[in-house]
Amino acid sequence: MANNFLSKYKLVFLYGGALALLLFLLRWLELHFVIMDHALELYIGAIAVIFTALGIWLALKLARPKVKTVVLEKTVYVNGEFVRNDTALAELNLSKREFEVLELMAEGLSNQEIAARLFLSLPTIKTHAARLFGKMDVKRRTQAIEKAKRLQIIP
Repeated sequence: MANNFLSKYKLVFLYGGALALLLFLLRWLELHFVIMDHALELYIGAIAVIFTALGIWLALKLARPKVKTVVLEKTVYVNGEFVRNDTALAELNLSKREFEVLELMAEGLSNQEIAARLFLSLPTIKTHAARLFGKMDVKRRTQAIEKAKRLQIIP
């Protein structure tokens, strides 16, 4: 039965398929000629769309706030009781003078004020500070003070 149906309308299907293929070819050629006639406008439009998308992406990327959470742990003394960590002090191998300079730095004194307080010259204080920084493996006095507080060498 199905074979009879196909043989009866075989010519109709053949003409229908040929017409569909011809219609597809004409539409494709029409589109091809439209593209060829307006190629410059299409290229400019495509470039504009690409740069607009790139601009929106870049604006969103740059406008997004860069939030970075830093957790800082510090020892807080509630009762004001300070117990010096003599083990850490011995490991650093600080001299008595270097330790005095460190304590005075922690009080917020400048090198000149430390020299006046200890009755030493300014170059001597600078030498003690440089040796202190070397032994504590820091570069600045704020780092030295923070590390000494963390090691519980100074209050």
